Amino acid sequence: MKLTESAQGVFSIAVTPFLPDGRLDMDSVGRMTDFYVRCGATGLTILGIMGEAPKLSEEESLAITKAVTSRTKVPVIVGVSAPGFAAMRSLARGAMERGAAGVMIAPPSHLRTDDQIITYYAQAVEAIGDDIPFVIQDYPLTLTVIMTPKVIRQIVQNHPSCVMLKHEDWPGLEKITAVRGFENDGSMKHISILTGNGGLFLDFEMERGADGAMTGYAFPEMLADVVRLSKAGERDKAHDLFDAHLPLVRYEQQQGVGLAVRKYVLQKRGAIASDAQRKPGSSLSAAAKAEVEYLLARLARHDPRAKIG
Repeated sequence: MKLTESAQGVFSIAVTPFLPDGRLDMDSVGRMTDFYVRCGATGLTILGIMGEAPKLSEEESLAITKAVTSRTKVPVIVGVSAPGFAAMRSLARGAMERGAAGVMIAPPSHLRTDDQIITYYAQAVEAIGDDIPFVIQDYPLTLTVIMTPKVIRQIVQNHPSCVMLKHEDWPGLEKITAVRGFENDGSMKHISILTGNGGLFLDFEMERGADGAMTGYAFPEMLADVVRLSKAGERDKAHDLFDAHLPLVRYEQQQGVGLAVRKYVLQKRGAIASDAQRKPGSSLSAAAKAEVEYLLARLARHDPRAKIG
C-alpha cells in the first residue's frame, strides 16, 4: 500500500517507547500501535520530531518501522529527515522495503530563500527516488524555514511523488485556504493536507479545507471525532468536543515539556509502559503531573474517555 493524495482522517504521530534505561521498548511499540488504531487512527506517522528520531540509530529506526507495519494494516509514514542525502536515501529505501506507505521530509533549518527550499526538495527526491510517495513537513515554528503557498505549489507541481502536506504553520489558516485555492483554479494538482500543532487549530483547519490531522495528542479519538463531525457538517458538535479538550491540548503544546506531557498521559492510558525519553530528554515535575491530573479530571466531566484510573 502506497500513500496517495486521497489520504484523510487522523494519522497519529506516534511516540517512540523507551524503557527507563533508554533501551527501545519493543513490546510497547506493538501495544502503542494497537492503541492508536483502536482510537480511530486511519494511519500512523513514526520517527517524526515527537518520535525522538534523531536519538535513534538507523538499525533501530528500521526495527521500529518493521514492528509497526507488521502490526497494522493502516498506512504508515516514516520520517526520514537527515543531515545528508545518503542517510535519507538509506532510511527511506529501507522503510519502504519494510512496508512503509511513504516518507516525510522536513527542510533543514539553514534554508532561507524560496529557490533554496525548492532545490532542496528536488535533491531529496533525486536521492530517495521518485517512486517513493513523500510528505512535505511545513513546521516553521520548530524548523525555522518559511514556505510560502507558492513554494509549496512549486514543489508539488515539480514532483508527482509529493502527495501530502503536513501543515504546521502558525498562524496558518490562510495558508490552507491559499493552497486549496491553487487546486480550485487548476494551477496545482490535488494533495492531501493533514495538520499538526498538537491539534491546536484543528477545528477551523477542517473548515478551511484540511483532510484531517497528523499529530500526536494523547486522545487521538477526539481528533478522529472532530474530523468526522466536521466532514458531516456538524459544526457545533465538533467545536463543543474540541473546546472540552482544548485546555489539555494547550498544556501539551508547551515547548520543552510537551513530549513529557504526552508520554505521561499515554502511559496512564496504557498505550506505553513507561513515559521515559531517551537522553537528552525532559521529565515532568510533581507539580506538573498534578496539573495534568487536574486537567484530566476536568475533561472527564465532558468526555468520559478521560476518566483514567
